[in-house]
Amino acid sequence: MRWSVRPARPEDAAVIHRLNREALGYECPPEAVAAQLERVLKRPADRVFVVWDEDAGHVAGFVHAADYETLHAGSMKNILSLAVENDRRGLGLGRMLVEAVETWARADGCEAVRLVSSFGRTHAHGFYLHCGYRLRKEQKNFIKAI
Repeated sequence: MRWSVRPARPEDAAVIHRLNREALGYECPPEAVAAQLERVLKRPADRVFVVWDEDAGHVAGFVHAADYETLHAGSMKNILSLAVENDRRGLGLGRMLVEAVETWARADGCEAVRLVSSFGRTHAHGFYLHCGYRLRKEQKNFIKAI
């Protein structure tokens, strides 16, 4: 297997839908994922990368990141989603995806890459620490439908 990272394409929507469900536990209709992926791929502030086996053409993971701008810190990229197939974990694929975001951030003049991870995703926390990320703070996340 020859794994590499490439930008996502609209035809990756089905595998991203599956990874959202199986690896992250998010339930969303496949057509909604496809529509959202189409929108995101058109926005210059967002990037979606997939890791795939060049020989088999098999996509095994994805990362979605976007610009993160505040008035109290320098420019950053924000990892919004990262998922790798359960049976492919430990092969370095997640690290390849994170490094793709970090490369984009450096090229864009950012000072950091940030992310949030649910309290219960302890395996993911260990992964991020292993990739050189540090726990900055714990917080609550609020949302209001409009």
